[in-house]
Amino acid sequence: MSNLFDPLQLGDIHIANRVVMAPLTRDRAGPGRTSRALNAEYYAQRADPKSGAGLIITEGTQVDALGQGYLDTPGIYSPEQLAGWKLVTDAVHAKGGKIVAQIWHVGRISHTSLLPAGQQPVSSVARPANTKTFTPAGFEPVSAPRALSTEEVGQVVRQFRHAARVAIDAGFDGVEVHGANGYLVEQFLRDSLNDRTDQYGGSIENRARFLVELMTAVCAEIGPGRVGLRLSPVTPANDIGQDRAPQELFEHVVRQLAPLGFAFIEVVEGATGGPRDFAPFDFDALRKLWPNAWIVNNGYDRRSAIDAVASGRADAVSFGKLFISNPDLARRLREDREMAPWDQKTFYGGDAHGYTDYPPLPA
Repeated sequence: MSNLFDPLQLGDIHIANRVVMAPLTRDRAGPGRTSRALNAEYYAQRADPKSGAGLIITEGTQVDALGQGYLDTPGIYSPEQLAGWKLVTDAVHAKGGKIVAQIWHVGRISHTSLLPAGQQPVSSVARPANTKTFTPAGFEPVSAPRALSTEEVGQVVRQFRHAARVAIDAGFDGVEVHGANGYLVEQFLRDSLNDRTDQYGGSIENRARFLVELMTAVCAEIGPGRVGLRLSPVTPANDIGQDRAPQELFEHVVRQLAPLGFAFIEVVEGATGGPRDFAPFDFDALRKLWPNAWIVNNGYDRRSAIDAVASGRADAVSFGKLFISNPDLARRLREDREMAPWDQKTFYGGDAHGYTDYPPLPA
């Protein structure tokens, strides 16, 4: 029987405990969408394997300038961004921690004010999302996208591959591809949105093609032992809508990806940040199709996390908001200590307040 606080091997990555820090957008990148000393301090505070995360998954970091969807989110495609992330990985490793970069492309969840020369966002199709994003003017409705051409889909695959290489060169232990929450990958996966007529639309096999090609390219670039993927089979995030057959779709996805043998899948159970029973889905059936590490996310507390690992339903559990206000979350879970509350007003943007000023428990 495994324990939430036992070590775990995730492909080539050895982690000291199974308490994972989930990716959390915080909108605090510096000029040029670069990470800086403040970001390094934030991640290092949560990196001590005795009290913090066994594995840190960074905030989403865009693979290209057209992949940005929110103000002051970091990138991972330029030399300057590589140097900024090196500050972070050095700080985390100095604490004995492990960290992977979440690499993403938001697709249609963006605004022209955030993109080079005011370009349109890109997506699987030209249909706009009924949601808002964080821009220099505050929260604004997202802009209407244009559909990627067939050739451009291949370019995006190459951008993910390049981002994975930049991540390794910046000192990351690996990467997690963001395939969840209504961003570009799901804009191809779900038939609630994707009505393309080329090889990336129509059947489940075609709609899954972009993700399979992307994961194949990333694994080829840095080795499968340093690669993970985040999925959210039924979340309604970012106006993505429900697929007509989510169980069939995601079982196909996992079957197609299993031969790649990459390190882990992190799965959001239910609605991201919301009800776990948002829509019917058999997550245990999906888990049985995956041969490697399985990380669960969404609404876990101490008891349910311990039970998930002990029962074998999961190999590890990722926590989001609890890690914002509790940099020593693993210690608090282990010792059954009180959790510090978070201040939601400081989640997105700002300075050190609500970012690096949450204290750990006294020694």
